[in-house]
Amino acid sequence: MKYKRILLKLSGEALMGNKGFGIDQERLMEYAKEIKDAYDAGCQVALVIGGGNIFRGIQAEKGGMDRVHGDYMGMLATVINSMAIQSALEGLGVQTRLQSAIKMEQICEPFIRRKAVRHLEKGRVVIFGAGSGNPYFTTDSAAALRAIEIEAEVILKGTRVDGIYTADPEKDKTATKYDQISFDEVYSKGLEVMDLTAFTLCKENNLPIIVFDMNKKGNLQNLLKGDKVGTLVIA
Repeated sequence: MKYKRILLKLSGEALMGNKGFGIDQERLMEYAKEIKDAYDAGCQVALVIGGGNIFRGIQAEKGGMDRVHGDYMGMLATVINSMAIQSALEGLGVQTRLQSAIKMEQICEPFIRRKAVRHLEKGRVVIFGAGSGNPYFTTDSAAALRAIEIEAEVILKGTRVDGIYTADPEKDKTATKYDQISFDEVYSKGLEVMDLTAFTLCKENNLPIIVFDMNKKGNLQNLLKGDKVGTLVIA
């Protein structure tokens, strides 16, 4: 196996499947089975999920809501998604721990770095909820931060696109895919991989990012084996 410890970042929107809102149970189980395959192969898996399928703080701000208030509501949405994937994984026999950046003892542990690492070492999937616990920071930034803290070898950003392209492949049919690209090239070409804060954190800490299609069955497992899947961003 190429990677021993990974942080998998999923968007909240991905959990909607073909629905317009909320959680598609079928898509949730598909993701849980993919994660279980990685877990069964002996990979230490940490997970961060967005909350955009339920609530987005930035959109709320455009409607007149206070940004800080909206961001905290978005963090709670990520906890709902985290609980959903936790339930799905445990239903498949995978041991998990949910840690939250906002204290809510009845449903999850508070985030403690040393405990998170210990859980991973004991073979548990660790799910990080509530982002970084701070407004004005996205779940991309939380994923980058947590990956660095737990010393993950790579961030795997699961999307509905199979990598990074010269342009949006859903809008531009002439767009071509990069198999590998440097952080500096992503900056200079103005490509969107993660938000700038998250991207800078990864660059400064020499943490590779792989953008890949999470919706294609077996992609995660193939990636962990070392197959060329998605686009690798490295220094």
